[in-house]
Amino acid sequence: MSGAGAGPAVTGGAGSRGPGRKHRRRNSSAAPTRVPSGIGPIWARKIGQFLAHIVWSTRIVGADRVPRTGPVLIAANHTGVIDGPVVFGCVPRSSHFLVKMEAFRGPIGWILRAAGQIPVDRSHGRQALTTALAELRRGRAVGIFPEGGRGAGDAASVRAGVAWLAVHAGAPVVPVAIFGTRRPGEGKGAIPKPRRRLYVEFGEPIVLPDAGTGRQAVADAMERIRTGLAGLVADATERAGAEITGSREPCGPAE
Repeated sequence: MSGAGAGPAVTGGAGSRGPGRKHRRRNSSAAPTRVPSGIGPIWARKIGQFLAHIVWSTRIVGADRVPRTGPVLIAANHTGVIDGPVVFGCVPRSSHFLVKMEAFRGPIGWILRAAGQIPVDRSHGRQALTTALAELRRGRAVGIFPEGGRGAGDAASVRAGVAWLAVHAGAPVVPVAIFGTRRPGEGKGAIPKPRRRLYVEFGEPIVLPDAGTGRQAVADAMERIRTGLAGLVADATERAGAEITGSREPCGPAE
């Protein structure tokens, strides 16, 4: 639920496969270190809803575009520290989000684990991807911030992890645009004042063709996901309005 960027890096450039078939066979006995709780996201989502609608005032558009059953990836742009819990609370079903490993410390870390969230090392995300893939294969929803960190939130680039998950799980990708959590001029760790108006819009699911799971398939999927998310962010900026977005100018460099 943390708002920290959680798009794991997958080495190998745009066409990277992530932990491909050879890795899966070799590491078949080294399954994810911890199976995320299936119950945790149920109660944790209520916390996200409280934050989205009581602490802040969030308008949600297009939630009906999220498939209610089966595997699905939720891919959101990322500008503010509270993006994670807000989007988590707006998704109309239980979900497991990839959250940066640094957030899993102290009481917050305990809550994140109990909530069924997935820790990710952003420099070497293989283990997190393996865990997320297992959840998708169980028919669950997995959330990810494919830009990899807080920045302009325009989806000018995305990491390969989201594409690797999509092609290996055969899961649709629902792009999400979130605005208002960090306005121009605010610091990277700024938390919006209570009752600030926020805007979350879910786009149409991106269904990828069955083109295998090789490097080219991942590269093609990555570009399609990037353009889909970038297009939604650009269009939703107009619908959200300047009062919420603050400005069309970027919020600042990525964190």
